Amino acid sequence: MKDLKHLIYFESLLNDAHNELVRKAQKDGKRIIGYTCYHMPEVLLNAGNCVSIRIRAPKTGSMDIATYYMSNYVCEYCRAMLERAVEGGYNFLDGIAGVDACAQMNRCMENIELQKLIKNEGFFVSHVDVPYKLDPGAVPHYMEQITLKVLNPLHKNYGVDISDKSFREAVRVHNEVCKIITEIGHMRKEDNPRITGYEFHILNLVSYCCPKYLIVDALRETLEELKTREPDREKKFRARVVLIGSEIDDPDFTKLLEECGALIVMDRFCFGSTPGREEIVLNDNEDALEQICAHYLKTSMCPRYMSKEKMDQRWNFAADTFKEYGAEGIIYEQMKFCDYWGYERALASHIMSDEHGIPTLSIDRPYMSRSSGQLRTRFQAFVESLEIKKIDKMHKAGGRA
Repeated sequence: MKDLKHLIYFESLLNDAHNELVRKAQKDGKRIIGYTCYHMPEVLLNAGNCVSIRIRAPKTGSMDIATYYMSNYVCEYCRAMLERAVEGGYNFLDGIAGVDACAQMNRCMENIELQKLIKNEGFFVSHVDVPYKLDPGAVPHYMEQITLKVLNPLHKNYGVDISDKSFREAVRVHNEVCKIITEIGHMRKEDNPRITGYEFHILNLVSYCCPKYLIVDALRETLEELKTREPDREKKFRARVVLIGSEIDDPDFTKLLEECGALIVMDRFCFGSTPGREEIVLNDNEDALEQICAHYLKTSMCPRYMSKEKMDQRWNFAADTFKEYGAEGIIYEQMKFCDYWGYERALASHIMSDEHGIPTLSIDRPYMSRSSGQLRTRFQAFVESLEIKKIDKMHKAGGRA
């Protein structure tokens, strides 16, 4: 396929958390607020003169200092964040909107806060308590926590407009980006998609890691480019897969998987597009903040929720998208030592395989996994097993595809 015009530029933006568009936003007078979790409503961090940046640690090497403070049995993503903070890699941030959704990330944020690793005037770290289930008190509690620990400090420290009108404008810009990413994502349903999983991952990541008002034009142009892009005559993949699991902000992971012959047609992981790139629909009768908070609680499919309705939501979504996107297998992945996804990966891979009859691969992985020969071998073996199943199915059908 013809190379996408902006792909190399997008890739370059992902090489540094403090990329050129973030620096441009700072020159424009914007306050840069970092966050790491879907449970911190991204759209609220783009209200007024703020822009949200989902925190990454690209090109992570040694994590010795972070391991000293957090031990080597803590998720590598959390340790990579702390290591980068110690190195001064997040000194451009005006605040970190953190949540008490994951104990390991909470320890990372506590270290950044207590060691005063970021010394900018007005800088703050929040620890928002997120409800564990959806009941009548969940949304009001969530709203109160975000107001007290995030919105009020933004207003007090930086004069950020936290009015209903400001939130609605932030939703409008957010939805514009979501529409573009969603429309591009639907192209992966095609029999021979005009976009690879790696390319989509790059486009989606820049929508998280760059100021939206500075990236939206390039994303829109890419959408128009894709509408007329012709896929290769012969398929460059051997199997279509759905990728589900914990945080993936390393494009080299998706590249590794697709080099093994799999095409990622749906992403259901942290930093992914489902959930994350759905439009937020607001009505004019209810408070915008309440509607935004309700949206994030209802759409979240994080395994920290252990109620039956939330577990059913996750598993039904996986099975439904498997069919909708014409996938042939599901890969459940988990960052090493991630407690929530460790339990979910073990149980959900069993549910998908035994109860839904879906071929499923279950893996754990390091934060940076490009050079993992073990992962490459397992991916190749899984793709081959899907090919064998396809051949067996054809034989049973009398040679017909």
